[in-house]
Amino acid sequence: MANKVKFGIKNVYYAVATEGTGGALTYGTPVAIPGARSISLSASGDTSSWYADNVVYFSTAANNGYEGDLAVALIPDSFRVDVLGEVLDTKGFYVESTNKPTVEFALMFQFEGDESAVRHCFYRCTATRPQIDGNTVEETIEPQEETITITAMPRINDGVIKSRCPADATPYNAWFTAVQEPTA
Repeated sequence: MANKVKFGIKNVYYAVATEGTGGALTYGTPVAIPGARSISLSASGDTSSWYADNVVYFSTAANNGYEGDLAVALIPDSFRVDVLGEVLDTKGFYVESTNKPTVEFALMFQFEGDESAVRHCFYRCTATRPQIDGNTVEETIEPQEETITITAMPRINDGVIKSRCPADATPYNAWFTAVQEPTA
């Protein structure tokens, strides 16, 4: 079931990562981020060329991961607490402080397609706080989305950045129940 086209992002999840021995990561239970509008992650890393005999003799490209934006209807409070470091105080306020660092996480989602939905996982991500925007209501109500910038980096222990899973792969049905680890 190979897709000819992809469309429609949905099923966005995050799972908090905890660093262990040698930089290996373990992951918490995935938590849904409902209301996905768009994701756009650009490859990060430069190419380098080495010249000899008056031509490019050797060329290489660094794979430093991806960076870009995830736009959703609203960033859930759970993500703000688990990843962005907000704290729920005794009065019920969500408090943002410079004293609480952000946390690394895995980001999972799927794109629909003409034949099947392909599921993706970025294993070591960080996120920025969303911008605060709002507009007045006029003749119609226009929902405002929230956008966070995601940086997806290589894992320290094995260099893995991401994986994708077609519908006919073994871990497909369990994709959003736990972070699925590649075997290679």
